[in-house]
Amino acid sequence: MPDTTPPITQDVKTIPRALPKGPTNLVGLTRAAMREVLIAHSTPEKQAKMRVGQIWQWIYQWGVRDFSEMTNLAKAYRADLAEQFVIEIPEVVTRQVSTDGTRKYLVRIAGGHEVEVVYIPDGKRGTLCISSQVGCTLTCSFCHTGTQKLVRNLTAAEIIGQVMVARDDLGEWPEVGAPKDETRLLSNIVLMGMGEPLYNFENVRDAMKIAMDPEGIQLSRRRITLSTSGVVPEIARTAQEIGCLLAISFHATTDEVRDKLVPINKRWNIETLLDVLRTYPKVSNSERITFEYVMLKGINDSDEDARRLVQLIKGIPAKINLIPFNEWPGAPYERSSGNRIHAFADIVNNAGYPSPIRTPRGEDIMAACGQLKSATERARKSKRQIEAESGTGG
Repeated sequence: MPDTTPPITQDVKTIPRALPKGPTNLVGLTRAAMREVLIAHSTPEKQAKMRVGQIWQWIYQWGVRDFSEMTNLAKAYRADLAEQFVIEIPEVVTRQVSTDGTRKYLVRIAGGHEVEVVYIPDGKRGTLCISSQVGCTLTCSFCHTGTQKLVRNLTAAEIIGQVMVARDDLGEWPEVGAPKDETRLLSNIVLMGMGEPLYNFENVRDAMKIAMDPEGIQLSRRRITLSTSGVVPEIARTAQEIGCLLAISFHATTDEVRDKLVPINKRWNIETLLDVLRTYPKVSNSERITFEYVMLKGINDSDEDARRLVQLIKGIPAKINLIPFNEWPGAPYERSSGNRIHAFADIVNNAGYPSPIRTPRGEDIMAACGQLKSATERARKSKRQIEAESGTGG
């Protein structure tokens, strides 16, 4: 029978669909798109490529947001740019810092929507966990973010804007003209925040191309990891069009359990997912696929699960990240005990697969894996509920 299921892409849900009124935001445009808008706004076609290179460097290498500071452009041209364009990134609503140094930002995007971004320091380096959607469509039962309905996809500007917000806060932009410094506080990006990145493929791709551009933020493709719950048709495309590392939210070793934990499994089951991973163009011993596996007491943490996991991934260069479940109010699961997690890890390690146990970070500010859900949103909802119950609501 023909497949009558709807298309897997959610890109049509990216809002705003119409161009906003007023100046065009240059953030998030690819080089080709920036060239087109400059030409459309009176930049001579012969100069357009050079102008893109200059403006690109100011925005993404030096972090400049004011056209008047772009001193290698003529004053009259800078004034024209300021009339026709803006350089805008998401607005920081709140910034929280955990006792372990983890930083969580609540940022506001177009339409008044809010998403969360988390920076996790590791010595002189650090990883930024960014979001690709407002809410999530996948409703994974162990994930706090999955309790939010999908509102819309983020634009490329809103995705790369999260990186720029963190670089602002970390003081990461070098001084104009300073020699290149390889020291990076923000050294890695993981697309593991709110949303399923492969349901917003084009915007994620364009944003990550900007992050990897050698004349801007300059992150290596091997410093970027995209995490998917298993959108099978888009996995090979990820290797071809982005080239980053891949992580799979796996979490179970039978379809019966994974159907409950990761409902997308009902569409592309474990066998289908593993088949496409075995042919993933980038997979090798140096670029292993990461399998993320949250440890849930009595659900997926038995020795039998560990042995089954090893058999399932046989032949795939891989590592297994074991994630102690980060409990949240009302969560339907409990964290596996430390002894149980270590026993599971021993079986996987002994089979030849690296199996690090992730140290929970930022739990005191609800910034840990699977916990991303706006505390501000919860507080507002609680306030509305209180007002409704007391009859004081407007």
